[in-house]
Amino acid sequence: MSTPRPDRSGRDGRDGRDGRGAGGVRRLAWYWLLPVAAVAWELATRSAGAAYFPPPSRILSRLREMWFAGPPSRAFLTDEAVADLLPSLARLAAGWAMACAAGVLAGVALGRSRRLSALAEPLLHLGRSVPPSTLLPVFLVLFRIGTPMELAAIVYGVIWPVLINAMDGARHVDARWIETAAVYRLTARQRLTRVILPAAAPKIFAGLRLSVSLALIMMVISELVGSSEGIGHRMLEAQSQFDIPAMWAGIVLLGLLGIVLNAAFLGVERLVLSWHRTAHAASP
Repeated sequence: MSTPRPDRSGRDGRDGRDGRGAGGVRRLAWYWLLPVAAVAWELATRSAGAAYFPPPSRILSRLREMWFAGPPSRAFLTDEAVADLLPSLARLAAGWAMACAAGVLAGVALGRSRRLSALAEPLLHLGRSVPPSTLLPVFLVLFRIGTPMELAAIVYGVIWPVLINAMDGARHVDARWIETAAVYRLTARQRLTRVILPAAAPKIFAGLRLSVSLALIMMVISELVGSSEGIGHRMLEAQSQFDIPAMWAGIVLLGLLGIVLNAAFLGVERLVLSWHRTAHAASP
């Protein structure tokens, strides 16, 4: 009697239903864990009566009151949300887009040129080793308080993972693909768009995904230091007024924004890199 032969995924070769069933049970356990943790937090904070750790119900109530109690015609956004949330998201998107464009362009150029890479890599390692928050006083001197300073902080904090991953991806393009492009006499632009960028895309997207969370972090840090509006400024104002629920509401809002942005980016990544997963699944 023959034994089931394992396939590439590590299952026993029958139909994989056992693995899928175990995965479903684990996902169900995680879905139940969040409400259980929320109830435990609610009961613990109410029994402790700690001033700096309000119950989740109070935090969510303050969150809705601050940002999502507006009219339906304005997507339930309050005046405070329009004044703080929308400018923060606009700066985050603009800073992230500028950093990603600059990082991909510079990374691909450095990855394809050994001479440029040898000259620039020591400076790159020096620059990415400096914590972005330590340069905020420099950005304040150069750009003053306002949107330019915040954009500079976001760009500086976000560009490094994009640049390093783009450089690494462009550097390790399979030499056979470059030789094939030369045989077919592709122009430099065609080699870039049809060979180098697609080959480096998985690495580039890995850096872009890291940069999303960094953009959110740098947005808040820059608003804590040099802004008169935004989520970070509102949290700083709540701290000065000892409005603890408002501080926690800002923290929860940032967490929700991080989840939404990460989910949106993963959706785009799956769409753009669908060919990459298909090629890997078809490879022996």
